[in-house]
Amino acid sequence: MPFSSMGSASGRCRCAIVLIAACAYVACASASNDCKKPLYLTFDTGHMEVAPLVAEILQRQQVRVTFFAANERTKQGDGSLGDYWAPWWRARAAEGHEFASHTWNHTYWRSDAGDAQHPTFRVRPSAGLREGQSFVISAAEYCEEITHAADRLKAITGKAPLPLFRAPGGKTSAQLIASAKACGYAHVGWSPAGFLGDELPSETASNTMLLNKALRDVRSGDILLAHLGIWSRKDAWAPAVLEPLIEGLKQKGFCFRTLRDHPDYAALAAQAR
Repeated sequence: MPFSSMGSASGRCRCAIVLIAACAYVACASASNDCKKPLYLTFDTGHMEVAPLVAEILQRQQVRVTFFAANERTKQGDGSLGDYWAPWWRARAAEGHEFASHTWNHTYWRSDAGDAQHPTFRVRPSAGLREGQSFVISAAEYCEEITHAADRLKAITGKAPLPLFRAPGGKTSAQLIASAKACGYAHVGWSPAGFLGDELPSETASNTMLLNKALRDVRSGDILLAHLGIWSRKDAWAPAVLEPLIEGLKQKGFCFRTLRDHPDYAALAAQAR
C-alpha cells in the first residue's frame, strides 16, 4: 500500500475517533441539560461496613455522588483512608464519583479561640492520636487538616478532589469558613430536608419513617447527606433505605448530580481536574 494511502486511512481513523468522542461529549452534555430537578447526594465516611453495599447500589442505579472523606476508625482495616480501603476508593473514582475533604482526623470545631486578625479554633477530633481531646489549633493547622485528607484522596485515586470540605457535624463559624476559604476550600453543608437521618437513634427514627420523610420533603436542588456507617445506630440505614429512596426520588422526576455540577460550586470545582 502506498504511503499516501496509509496516511489517508490513518487520517480517516483519527477523524472517526474524534467524531465518536465529540458525539459522546454532546450526549453527556445533553443528558446533563435534561436534568431539570437535580439532587446532590453526598456521603461522609464512617465505620465503612456498609461501603461495599452503598457502592453496589450506586452502580446499579447509575447514580454518581460526592464523598467527603476523613480517616475515621473502621470496623475493618486501618482507617477509612488507610491502605485496606484504598482499592474501594480507586474503584469509586473509576466509576466517576467525586471526592472532597472531611478533615483528616474528623476534627470537630468547638469554638473560636482567637480574633479575626489571628484566628484560632478549639477543636476535638474523633479519630487519630488525639481522639477525644480538646485543644486549640491555628487557622494554618486547620487548613492542614483539610489538605491532608484531600492529598490522601488524590494519592489513592489519582483524581484531584474538589476544592470543597465539610466540617464534621457541619459545625463551623464565620472565622472557620473564612480561614478555609483563604487556603482554597469552600464549605459544603446540606439542605434541611437533605439530612437523611442515618445518625439518629433507631428507636425514635425508624428506617421507614426516614424514607417516607425524605420522599415527602426533598426538593430540587437539595444537597443530601448520608454516611458510610454510623456506629451508634442499631438498625443500619443504607441496606433498608438507600435504594428505595433513590428509586422513589427518580419516580418523582429527580435526577442525581455530583457537586462538580452544583451552581454554587461549579466554577470552583472546575479548578480540580
